[in-house]
Amino acid sequence: MASKKTDDGDRAAKAKAEGLAKKAAKAAAQNTLKASELPPEEKRPPRLRNFYKKEIAPSLQKELNLKNPMQVPRLTKIVVNMGLGEAVRDPKILDAAAADMAKITGQKPVLTVAKKSIATYKLREGMNIGCMVTLRREHMWEFLDRLVNLALPRVRDFRGVAAKMDGRGNYSLGLKEQIIFSEIDYDKVDKLRGLNITFVTTAANDEECKALLTHLGMPFKK
Repeated sequence: MASKKTDDGDRAAKAKAEGLAKKAAKAAAQNTLKASELPPEEKRPPRLRNFYKKEIAPSLQKELNLKNPMQVPRLTKIVVNMGLGEAVRDPKILDAAAADMAKITGQKPVLTVAKKSIATYKLREGMNIGCMVTLRREHMWEFLDRLVNLALPRVRDFRGVAAKMDGRGNYSLGLKEQIIFSEIDYDKVDKLRGLNITFVTTAANDEECKALLTHLGMPFKK
């Protein structure tokens, strides 16, 4: 009889514990928002774009003596290009280069093809010989911010970039190594590759383009 009473007591205690656990779980579920009810995560606007609107644009308007604020030069897009002539012999090189560019820009690159056939280099029209990315809006501002504040200061013996525009308000910058970007793991790099960066602006001339990029932090040689 004693053992029977003990078993009944254990069952009752176990049932009571399970009931309390269910009540606690129910209360916790009611107090916790469902995933669908959670407020969306606020996306912070690029800090360099905010700085341009609040500080750089008014300063440029006074500096260039522009009457209309719409005349103030602005950045429209950034094109990052990587030419790979050795891809003619080994097409697998394109995969590694495209992976590096995707890490650097945060955007999937597109492959560029040869426009002409050159027998000397065993190049045929339509062959993949490089990759490129066109950055606009948020991606453009974030890339420029990382370039001028993190990547360029890591260039060996850096003394500034050449202030040579194309005469139409655009500026191109050549880099010899992709490892200056912190997104690239040096231990996993198979080969050092250079890349070309083109800044397309609405500037009417080289003077306005240089003034815009200088205010955005581009370290030109003095």
